[in-house]
Amino acid sequence: MDGVDVVVIGAGVIGLAVGRALALRGREVLILEAAERFGSGISSRNSEVIHAGIYYARGSLRARLCVAGRDLLYAYCAAHGIPHQRYGKLIVASTAAQTLELEKIRAAALGNGVELTPLTGAAARALEPQLECAAALHSPLTGIIDAHAYMLSLLGEAESRGAQLACESAVTAVALRDGGFEIGVNGEPAALRARALVNSAGLDAPAVARLMDGFPGAGVPAAHLAKGSYFTLGSRSPFTRLIYPLPVPGGLGVHLTLDLAGRARFGPDVEWVRERRYEVDPARAASFYTAIRSWWPALPDGALEPAYSGIRPKITGPGEPQADFRIDGAAAHGVRGLVQLFGIESPGLTSSLAIAELVAGML
Repeated sequence: MDGVDVVVIGAGVIGLAVGRALALRGREVLILEAAERFGSGISSRNSEVIHAGIYYARGSLRARLCVAGRDLLYAYCAAHGIPHQRYGKLIVASTAAQTLELEKIRAAALGNGVELTPLTGAAARALEPQLECAAALHSPLTGIIDAHAYMLSLLGEAESRGAQLACESAVTAVALRDGGFEIGVNGEPAALRARALVNSAGLDAPAVARLMDGFPGAGVPAAHLAKGSYFTLGSRSPFTRLIYPLPVPGGLGVHLTLDLAGRARFGPDVEWVRERRYEVDPARAASFYTAIRSWWPALPDGALEPAYSGIRPKITGPGEPQADFRIDGAAAHGVRGLVQLFGIESPGLTSSLAIAELVAGML
């Protein structure tokens, strides 16, 4: 049985950031990834937005890690030449009745230390002439990042400090033994022994936790799959900023984001599913047109094209309050050397460096 200091399960953006943070501290790190390549799951199927830290409950992990992670991420991008763009975004109220919701969002943002500028409908249209709204909030700190370039940089730094990545290495068994962990890979019952273990398996994190022989399974949350589809605009975007409606249950509403070339994409919506299927149903475009035209009435018929979809790793289901990030160390479950990450959906990308610092500190 091969021995290693720390095993990180999952080579998405969180696993890679954690692996880098641990390697920079001199830890011997092995990152195990079930897929053929790193970052091919949640981390490559999102809006690539750098969030400011607006919507999350004051004092929550989401709020604290997003705000800290945002600043760390912008600094990292500048230092490492990662393509990114601080476009800014407008959160819009389509009707006068919705302006009270904007005030609630602004108050929540201020509680997190994030200042938003209130705009009248006329002021918002002066910035974005195609926009139709009663009022808006401007967030100057929101941006876009090239997530693949970022993950490649994280991996490169981790490997330069001795970390190793093993793809096509699905964890199929974990046993708590003698103050460490015996880990089965691809059906081999005990391929590795590690002193410490980080479960950052994303959608599979609850399933990996339930594999653990000797771990109290009652503390493992249920997994809920919330699919989000995206459509792109076939023509040039008339907008130069991200445009967000008011949040909806399960997500932030069908919003417009821009890629680094300025092309527009819309989404994600919320579709609760039981299976991981990533096809985009063209019929879902009908609800996109309705949602988008509430703030961009000039959207032409036939302008939207199916793009891609992702699945959020939620730990609460339909109709339930949004859960905070769960980053469980020994204080939560009593197992020394084990950190489990559950429900790391948006703003996980933005928060990744701050999450990695927290996990490294817990170990």
